[in-house]
Amino acid sequence: MSQTHLSLHYHIVFHTFENRPTISDEWRDRLHQFIGGCVRTADGVPAAVGGTANHAHLLAGLKATHRLADFVKDVKVASSKWVHTEIGARPFAWQKGYGAFTVSPGNLKRVRRYVLNQEEPYRTRSSREEYRDILQSAGVEYDEKFMW
Repeated sequence: MSQTHLSLHYHIVFHTFENRPTISDEWRDRLHQFIGGCVRTADGVPAAVGGTANHAHLLAGLKATHRLADFVKDVKVASSKWVHTEIGARPFAWQKGYGAFTVSPGNLKRVRRYVLNQEEPYRTRSSREEYRDILQSAGVEYDEKFMW
């Protein structure tokens, strides 16, 4: 076979520093658009970007040559700088860590809907509860004392 064929999609979640609600409703959509642009600049495909006042969700298609940790770091650094320069929101920062979960082709539509409708889950649970649920459903072990 002379070609390489891939379907590498990731659901990526990162929170604001100390989980503070620092992403304003007034500019949240612009931030999500900027994050999508960061994905395109990195030669990825932004399938969906969503989030609330204290975190962002990203569904992205990446290439085999992407290094996930570098990709997420670059998106977080660029978007944080954008918030500082374009919005003037200081202090603003993302937490150091992130969650990244592979998404099978059969689940792309469901995860895309979930990412784009982030306000819905928070009517009944906190972002911490939501993130714990994601970790548990993905079978990821975690230590609560290092999460927030």
